[in-house]
Formats: sequence, C-alpha cells, structure tokens
Amino acid sequence: MKNKNTEKQKKPFYKKIWVWIVAIIVVGIAVSASSSNDNDSDSKDKTSKTTSSSSSSSSSSSSSSSKSGSKATAQQKAALNSAKTYSDSMHMSKQGIYDQLTSDYGDKFSASDAQYAVDNLKADYNKNALESAETYQKEENLSVADIKEQLTSNDGEKFTESEAQYAIDHLSK
Repeated sequence: MKNKNTEKQKKPFYKKIWVWIVAIIVVGIAVSASSSNDNDSDSKDKTSKTTSSSSSSSSSSSSSSSKSGSKATAQQKAALNSAKTYSDSMHMSKQGIYDQLTSDYGDKFSASDAQYAVDNLKADYNKNALESAETYQKEENLSVADIKEQLTSNDGEKFTESEAQYAIDHLSK
C-alpha cells in the first residue's frame, strides 16, 4: 500500500511546472534571437510594403493586425511570440502573461513591449481558465471553491472573476 501512495504522489518530470517554465524561457530566448537576426530583412520588407501600399489603395485597407504587425519593433514581435506560447501551451491569463513577460525571472521585456504583446494577442482567456481549472481538478484534486480561488488569486493564475466563473461553470462534474 505504501508503494501505491508513493507512486501516486510522484509526477512525471514533464508534468512539473518548473519544466514548462524553463522550456518557455528557452523558446522565448530563441524567438528573441531569431527576431533580432531578422531586423535587416524586416526593414527591407517594410520598404517594399510602403512602396506597394502607396501605389494601391486596396493595400492600405489591409487588416489592422497586419498593420500593427508591420509597425511593431523586433522586441514587440518577440514579446508577442512569447505571449502566444504562454497562452497556447501554459493557458495563462492576460495578467499572468504580462507579469511573465516583464518579470526579472521571466522574459525581462519592457513594460511597453509586454503591453503591446497582451494588447495584440488573440487569446481566448475563458478557454485558458477552463484548461487551467481542468488541470487543477484532475491533477491536484482541488475542490471547485479552491480552483476558483487559485484561478483568481494574485498569487495564482490571475484570471478575472468572469473568466474563472466561466471555467467553473464548464468544468466536468
């Protein structure tokens, strides 16, 4: 019986949060490095986009996301890429992503670059909250009240009340 309890308490290394944080940081560094290497090609692309947009009025009516993407600095693009990774793989909240991007223990982006990233990130934070809640329910066996507290806590996931409530309402019973 002791063996079953010991086995149940141990998590595989890939299910531990520190492994994912290290992986995300490595990906963020790689994205930042590749973004800074692309500066020369980006400036050539911007020049050709400017030329083509002045010659055609339909080019100037492109979507706002591509306009903001072409005006973004390399650091803003890197912050946005990191934010996408945090949202897609770790299912983080908007505030959690911002904090991770600006943290001295995280990506160390400037506040303005991090703000650009969270403002331009197309994420479904209700879905992220639900994914996090399901993880807490399955792996930590937390009660619904404890899950909601963890989701909204400033020391936890930092989801909004409405995002946390959405997650609670959609958890499998």
